[in-house]
Amino acid sequence: MSTRIHHHAIVPVSLALERLDRAAGQLFPQYSRARLQEWIKSGELTVDGESRRPRDKLAGGEELEIDASVHAINFAAEDIPLDIVYEDADLMVVNKPAGLVIHPGAGNPAGTMLNGLLHHCAALASVPRAGIVHRLDKETTGLVVVAKTITSQNAIVQQLQARKVSRIYDAVVFGVVDRPGRIDAPIGRNPANRTRMSIQRSGKEAVTHYRVVANFAEHTHLEVSLETGRTHQIRVHFAALHHPCCGDLTYGADPKLAARLGLQRQWLHATRLSFAHPGTGDTVTFESGYPTDLQEALQRLDG
Repeated sequence: MSTRIHHHAIVPVSLALERLDRAAGQLFPQYSRARLQEWIKSGELTVDGESRRPRDKLAGGEELEIDASVHAINFAAEDIPLDIVYEDADLMVVNKPAGLVIHPGAGNPAGTMLNGLLHHCAALASVPRAGIVHRLDKETTGLVVVAKTITSQNAIVQQLQARKVSRIYDAVVFGVVDRPGRIDAPIGRNPANRTRMSIQRSGKEAVTHYRVVANFAEHTHLEVSLETGRTHQIRVHFAALHHPCCGDLTYGADPKLAARLGLQRQWLHATRLSFAHPGTGDTVTFESGYPTDLQEALQRLDG
């Protein structure tokens, strides 16, 4: 199943001598540059009715037309309970529980948050990835934003790329951390174990900031903010500092300490999310309290 979209725009003189793909990005800001380039190459975005290359220069006064097909995703809708913190015509914010995978993949063909989103809002079938713009690990809990339209999705993705989305996590790590800090270490797939990530010189840029919330005898409660959003970023960065997230057996946490605190997963929660609303432009902020297992672990540490 697919839907067709149609748009027209006249190239202003101010964009004369600009590349087609860059001019299209300014005239159709609701779509990503990568998507516009795809449509130019496929002939679905034309100049005065003719196909051009993304790098071709414009003179000004041309008519750009988009007549493109947006393919719907073909995953099944499933009646999976979702804790929806907020919803309007443009987006929703979901409080993800532990154990729920965000997107179908190898080993998880169904039963994911995406399948539940399709059941909750059938229109998401026409939005790439059902509107999901960022992810949390299976056992990490907390806030995830979902765009309900292509326009909203591209607006939020652009904010993520420009590092204008504030994502705050709470983590409890092993060992005593006594001061705030910044971790700047690239992350890539671990060559020895493809299911894990690690610090790699050739990896993607990854920057993490943190501050101390509370110290305990053997652990530290941290507030963590992300500049980038790499897979397992917080877990990998703190493991590299020899402060793995408590309960994170994948990245070196002590299983005996995890058992003592009653943890079956890493102590990591996406607590606060803040960004410009794609419909109004106003800054919106959402917060999520700790789930029961993390609260109980904190109480044991404090005791």
